[in-house]
Amino acid sequence: MSSPSPNRLRLALAQLDPVLGDIEGNLALARAARADAAAAGADLLVLTELFICGYPPEDLVLNPGFQHACRNAVERLAAETADGGPGVLIGTPWLDGGRLYNAVALLDGGKVEAVRFKVDLPNYGVFDEKRVFDVGPMPGPVGFRGVRLGVPICEDIWGEDVVECLVETGAEILIVPNGSPYYRAKHDVRLQIALARIAESNLPVVYVNQLGGQDELVFDGASFGIDADRALAFQLPSFAAVVTTVEYRRGADGAWKGEGGPVAAIPDPDEADWHACVLGLRDYVEKNRFPGIVLGLSGGIDSAICAAIAVDALGPERVHCVMLPYRYTSSDSLEDAEACARALGVRYDVVPIAGPVEGFTEALAPLFAGLQPGITEENLQSRARGTILMAISNKFGAMVVTTGNKSEVSVGYSTLYGDMNGGFNPIKDLYKTDVYRLSRWRNANRPESLAGPGGVVIPPRIIDKAPTAELRENQKDQDSLPPYDVLDGILACLVEEELALPDVVARGFEPETVRRIAHLLHLAEYKRRQAAPGVKISRRNFGRDRRYPITNRFRDKV
Repeated sequence: MSSPSPNRLRLALAQLDPVLGDIEGNLALARAARADAAAAGADLLVLTELFICGYPPEDLVLNPGFQHACRNAVERLAAETADGGPGVLIGTPWLDGGRLYNAVALLDGGKVEAVRFKVDLPNYGVFDEKRVFDVGPMPGPVGFRGVRLGVPICEDIWGEDVVECLVETGAEILIVPNGSPYYRAKHDVRLQIALARIAESNLPVVYVNQLGGQDELVFDGASFGIDADRALAFQLPSFAAVVTTVEYRRGADGAWKGEGGPVAAIPDPDEADWHACVLGLRDYVEKNRFPGIVLGLSGGIDSAICAAIAVDALGPERVHCVMLPYRYTSSDSLEDAEACARALGVRYDVVPIAGPVEGFTEALAPLFAGLQPGITEENLQSRARGTILMAISNKFGAMVVTTGNKSEVSVGYSTLYGDMNGGFNPIKDLYKTDVYRLSRWRNANRPESLAGPGGVVIPPRIIDKAPTAELRENQKDQDSLPPYDVLDGILACLVEEELALPDVVARGFEPETVRRIAHLLHLAEYKRRQAAPGVKISRRNFGRDRRYPITNRFRDKV
């Protein structure tokens, strides 16, 4: 390929889904993307943060063998650029002078032309980069075929200093490789950060973000470019793997501007949340090589939405739903579970639990003699169900999906070794009110990328009826909890905003209710520590974001 004019630069932007630790597989993805870039006449392929190993690698990146394998793969890819085709910007761990950096390497002409290190290491929320990486020195631009490229890495554009240094040392375009995880409305946050840096630097920003699920985190892609005049140069789709080429040209005023890039629509918050749940579950199942999933379908809304998410993620043939009725299971629940399974097209079995529950009750009768039945007997039902689902998982290999929503997870309305049994929870970060809203959204919408059927997939009666665990006669959730709109409002104040109790009361909530919900939130910490991982949807999820001690006697006062 002939050398490009210094007034033109064709960038191939690779928004792909690497698998953490699959270095050879990720190298193959990079090679395939480079072949696509070459076919499109691109000069430079841009891959995302730590692409060669996957992001975030956590303490795995401290393993010397892992570090060596990443560097070896990058150097092999560099050697392939001797063919005169596109250069490559690729994220990789990089050991230099005994220090380990989060780095981006520029590969061209058969070698590693330059390496730049991340300066601003995030150490909040889901991030622990200061634990494993060293802080890089302030970077200058890298020269690529006559163009000076500034390559700040992800968090490096969330403050002013790195971009200011790049401007002062002659950068002409800012290309930003990212591993920026999703939370609701995150795309708007990224745009505002990019616009702030453009206002300060008067340089265009090319923002390329990772795609895919990695344990609790989901990376939504949604890569974009904004020119120095604040015009949108391109917008790649959310939740989709793409390699797209965009041409940048230098104008008479010396400013670079993107031309002819695609502009995909950004999904509204409900659609984005649904896609995040689907992608998070799909990648957890696929990357951990489960053949499919199994879940208990109770006739309630939480298990129904989890079944719908699973079918959208994997297709109906890989989803097995099991109804586990006992004496308190209503005929409505039996009918609703079957209707939901039929609408989704999944395998559906009924396994009554009377025998196991009564066997436990009989075995414990001598110990429990003279004591009134209560929550212990209710939990035996849940634990019998959990044991049966785990047995099905063990026998057939499918992973158990657990179905507790964030409202229940917050206040401990779940049973250890019962309904908490499972390998992954797609709705762990959705409050009950979110579950209702998204169920209605899915009944009215089916984006083309989903594997599930169109039309009503969650029977309306499931959405409309009062929620109940059906562990005793005439039980309803709101016998012991406030209405879910009140509960979720209080929990959002306590979990997402970390407000003091007087400030929660000042929002209009009844003091005694706030005090009781805060107490339940503290008590349930030991359960949450043992819960399955689940997709992060909010700004502050349980697990990576919110880390409270289990043993803790502090209680705020109203």
